[in-house]
Amino acid sequence: MTLAVRRTAFPSRVTVVVLLAAAAGLVFAHRLYRTAEISLSGAVLSAISSYGVDVVPERQTVYFGLGSDTPLGLRMTPECTSAFLVLPLIVVGAVMIALRPRIQSRVLFALGVAALAVVVVNQFRVLTLVGLVDWLGVDTGYYWGHTLLGSMVSVFGGAAALVAFVWLATRK
Repeated sequence: MTLAVRRTAFPSRVTVVVLLAAAAGLVFAHRLYRTAEISLSGAVLSAISSYGVDVVPERQTVYFGLGSDTPLGLRMTPECTSAFLVLPLIVVGAVMIALRPRIQSRVLFALGVAALAVVVVNQFRVLTLVGLVDWLGVDTGYYWGHTLLGSMVSVFGGAAALVAFVWLATRK
C-alpha cells in the first residue's frame, strides 16, 4: 500500500505563502497592528462618548473621559492586542489549505469571519473596561474591567471565534 501525498495546486500554494507572510507580519509589525487597533478603539469611543477622547498613535494609547471626573489612558500592549488571537487562526488556516487545497475558499471565509470576530471582541473588551471605569471609578472599574471581566470577554470571545472558524472551515 502506497500513501501518495497530493501536491497543492499553484493558487493554494500562493495562498499558503501569503497567509504565512501575514502571520509573520503580525509578529514583526505588531506595533503597527496595535496602532490600528487602538485607533479603532478611539473612533468607537468618540462615537459613543459624550466626553473627550484622544488617541496617541505612536504610544498605542487612547485617552478617554477627558473633561470628566474619571479620565484614563489605555495603552494597547502586546499582551492585550487581538493579534495574538488572530495569529494562530492564520497559521491553522494556512496548514488546512496546504493539506486540503479544495477547501481553500471555505477556510479563507472562516478565517475572515473569525478574525473579524476576534477584533470585535477585543473592541468590546475595551468598551467594557471604559464602561466600568465610568461606572465604578478608576481603581475598581479598571480592576474589574481589565483583570476579571475583560479577561472573560477575551477568553469566551476567542473560544467562540475558534469554534466558528472550525465549523465554517470544515462544514460541507
